[in-house]
Amino acid sequence: MIDVTDRHCRFLHRLLAPRARLYTEMITTGALLHGKVGRHLDFDAAEHPVALQLGGSEPDALAQAARLGQQWGYDEINLNCGCPSERVQRGAFGACLMAEPDLVADCIKAMQDAVDVPVTVKHRLGLDYDESYDFVRDFVGKLYDVGCRVFVVHARNAVLKGLSPKDNREIPPLRYDVVRRLKQDFPDCVVVLNGGLADAQQSLQAAHDFDGVMLGRAAWHTPRVLSEISLRLWPSTRLPTDAQVVDAMTRYAAQQVAQGQPLRVIVRPLLGLVNGQSGARRWRRMLSDQRLLSRNDAGLIYEAWRTLQSADRDERDDFGPDADSPLAAA
Repeated sequence: MIDVTDRHCRFLHRLLAPRARLYTEMITTGALLHGKVGRHLDFDAAEHPVALQLGGSEPDALAQAARLGQQWGYDEINLNCGCPSERVQRGAFGACLMAEPDLVADCIKAMQDAVDVPVTVKHRLGLDYDESYDFVRDFVGKLYDVGCRVFVVHARNAVLKGLSPKDNREIPPLRYDVVRRLKQDFPDCVVVLNGGLADAQQSLQAAHDFDGVMLGRAAWHTPRVLSEISLRLWPSTRLPTDAQVVDAMTRYAAQQVAQGQPLRVIVRPLLGLVNGQSGARRWRRMLSDQRLLSRNDAGLIYEAWRTLQSADRDERDDFGPDADSPLAAA
């Protein structure tokens, strides 16, 4: 998720899900080839396994970007063919690429030739209001023919005109049955389900039906859902308590602040950590307070934790994103 699953978010998610595969936000080839590479690609070794998701439509540029990703240590390179935003469309990548399967196949092949790590794709089921199964089957088939074997499928169409990115996550109907059909037609492929997975129960059910599941906003709004899923899938996994997560994130934040990272960016993923608990609203308010954040003192995380612990146990959290949450209006 652009501007959401940054390195700080991924560090937190790794604490909560030791065996999950993490994905970067979509990074364009232009940003990597003409910008500060480290700003986009630096990550903590604790994040492994971690995939770099790229946005682009030029085979040569994608090959160069994929090569950079491998050099930086990423475990997988993923091509985004699912983002429906108009800004992304203007760059001729994202979901609109599904209309050009031959070009996507060329892009995948160029990336495969450039790196040794797996090259995968994330895509939708179709474009606009065409729900033809043949469309997505042929799209996957083109990529299969050049050796792609991992498909992360958002189980909705992408409507390219007239719907916002938020509407595109809600209005086009979920069609899990079509994703199941893809798995039947391409049995030797890894098919990962994405879209509409709002809680652990839904995700666990999908994990039995598919080769994997990808969570986005559910993991942002309620990060502990990752721990719940991890514990059910791998019962022997030792997971940290909230207090241990706070301690680890405070130490991590101190290191990042010392390297020039602003505290306000580092703490954003923590806003939903204690959602549903007494005092959660106080926690979110402290970690969103611009006056407190301006001190750039990582100790604010621990201060917010102490405030949470002293909260009235009858204080109810309304368990929704506050107005200043990055995804509240997304």
